[in-house]
Amino acid sequence: MPATFGFPRMHLEAGERRAFLPGLMADLDATSAEAIVVEEGYGDAMGVAIEDYLGASAKLRVGTWEECLGQDVVVQVRCPNDRALERIRPDSLLLAMLHYPTRPGRVAMLAQLGIRCVSLDSIEDDLGRRLVENMHAVGWNGIRAAFRELATTYRRFDAPGRRPIRVTVLGAGSVAGHAIQAATHYGDDDLHRRLGSRHVLGVEVTVLDQAVTWDENTMLSRLERTDVLVDATRRPDPTKPVIPNEWMEALPQHAVVLDLAADPYDFATSPPQVKAIEGLPQGSLDQYVFAPDDPVYKEMDHRVDTANRRLAVSCYSWPGVEPLACMEVYSRQVEPFLRVILERPLESWDEVHGTHDERAIARAELGRWRRRHPR
Repeated sequence: MPATFGFPRMHLEAGERRAFLPGLMADLDATSAEAIVVEEGYGDAMGVAIEDYLGASAKLRVGTWEECLGQDVVVQVRCPNDRALERIRPDSLLLAMLHYPTRPGRVAMLAQLGIRCVSLDSIEDDLGRRLVENMHAVGWNGIRAAFRELATTYRRFDAPGRRPIRVTVLGAGSVAGHAIQAATHYGDDDLHRRLGSRHVLGVEVTVLDQAVTWDENTMLSRLERTDVLVDATRRPDPTKPVIPNEWMEALPQHAVVLDLAADPYDFATSPPQVKAIEGLPQGSLDQYVFAPDDPVYKEMDHRVDTANRRLAVSCYSWPGVEPLACMEVYSRQVEPFLRVILERPLESWDEVHGTHDERAIARAELGRWRRRHPR
């Protein structure tokens, strides 16, 4: 049975500051866990002192990156880089946002390395609802950023005589639901109140699903009347765009395009995986706003059609824009599944007859997931 936990830092872009909070360490302290190792500097970027972690558990100590990766269970928000994956013991267990459906190359590498793992984003209840997620932050943080940019591109943004701002949302799932709610408030309650007090008309939101987006004439008509175009899709086939780049020409010049789905480009697969809105760059926590003339377009793969551009807002992880609030949510959500790991060996997890939490984590274990999704 696993007994030790490692929490390495994410050595990614500077804007990635997320770390699990001391409260989760205190929860682990109350279990049968024998040791908790956090990397030196863990939590610093969020303003959480290492003393807070040490005070949360007598089982906790500060170690090196390598020591964290060497524990029975390795816990990190985003998938470790290839160098880190190669240092994880095959008999240990990795918990991270691994995004199995849209990262086939990663799935193949994890299987080849023999790493046992659980993808946090694949932990779902019996109805298919994610149990480790912050869709509220995805919707609100992304919409807030998009409207901030629209205020700079649309000269009548705050004019009392303007028409309602028109937002078109692609997709009708959980992310779309939060995006719709956020859009009706500009992603900013204070801005919503200020404009409303001046009798500035608000926001009109249109939601489009797959049964509509396939028709070019319908979509071109809609795009012509769109100020903010939002990708909140969860596509069954990520190799086909929902909005081909040539359709983007129909958008008004002041329009802002928001990527909430964050599906990556992947040209290692055949056919290649592309974004739902063709030609959008892949943003990060270091840069998530891209003007039409941003140098990033010259660096993109030549197979991506970027001829028609509007100001784009794209981020790999919208919850990370507000890291402390994000990790308060994730730390609470992850704790029950760490208990399952301590109570039952991975091989005995039962996705049919186990407890609610055991069924959920079993479905997210790589081996079981691959058996359900053979390629």
